[in-house]
Amino acid sequence: MTDPLLKVAIAQISPVWLDKTATLEKVNLSISEAAGNGAEMIVFGEGLIPGYPWWLSITHSAAWDNKVQKEIHAHYVRNAVQIESGDLKGIQGLAKKHGIAIYLGIIERPQDRGGHSLYCSLVYINQLGEICSVHRKLQPTYDERLTWSPGDGNGLRVHPLKSFTVGGLNCWENWMPLARTALYGLGENLHIGVWPGAVRNTENITRMIAQEGRSFVISVSSLMRKSDFPANTPHLDLILENCPETLGNGGSCIAGPDGKWILEPVADQEEIFYQTLDFNRVLEERQNFDPVGHYSRPDVLQLKVNRERQSSVDFE
Repeated sequence: MTDPLLKVAIAQISPVWLDKTATLEKVNLSISEAAGNGAEMIVFGEGLIPGYPWWLSITHSAAWDNKVQKEIHAHYVRNAVQIESGDLKGIQGLAKKHGIAIYLGIIERPQDRGGHSLYCSLVYINQLGEICSVHRKLQPTYDERLTWSPGDGNGLRVHPLKSFTVGGLNCWENWMPLARTALYGLGENLHIGVWPGAVRNTENITRMIAQEGRSFVISVSSLMRKSDFPANTPHLDLILENCPETLGNGGSCIAGPDGKWILEPVADQEEIFYQTLDFNRVLEERQNFDPVGHYSRPDVLQLKVNRERQSSVDFE
């Protein structure tokens, strides 16, 4: 029988904002530290490499044909992750070296969509260092749509990890009932929700998803403070003009399959948190409710999912 225990690490850290190389180095250090402490999986927040587009809400980002917005956006694109170019090879190597699985939030600049548009993507790397899925956020939220593109269903996938079946969603995707159902239908029992960083985002939905799915739920948030903007940020004076001292205060947490806290939301601490999860708790709570099993009615209600990777050009 597979070991029912899984030791997980939550990396609640800030990026070196819009500096891909420096943020990759920070992520590498966190992976090595977590592996040294016996973690079998580590999770990072939404869009951590190279960072969340915090400037959008504080610099009149919807202004049309605005030179300032264009220059900040171009800086963002230059520092985005290109998986095809090998940007994650170092992280894959660490995963294989330490035998640790990784969920990593990135801003992706994929070549299969031309290489110029950005996607908020959640990457799963297994314990062999293999990239098993890249989930592009289905629907960017509100002002995120000014810089991110809508994704597709290709990354709606789950992965075996010891006794668990793990899947994940980006930020407000976690509020999309059908996206959650797609993962439940694949057997998910350890759900990962990644966030840019706010207790208000994680304090209610984490427990709600745990109760609905009768699964463990790990919510992982980043941190971002006014002091985290590097000096070489384009138009930094404009960004700082209306910038609060704290933009992302964390809120990482874990709920059990009964919806009760295992780790309550943690604010304003840059730290790696650890917890050991027992798969047997999932089986206990599924006794009275299973959203796609004995408590479902597929003869009445069914979900259809398109997992094709979308592209504007199809070469035959």
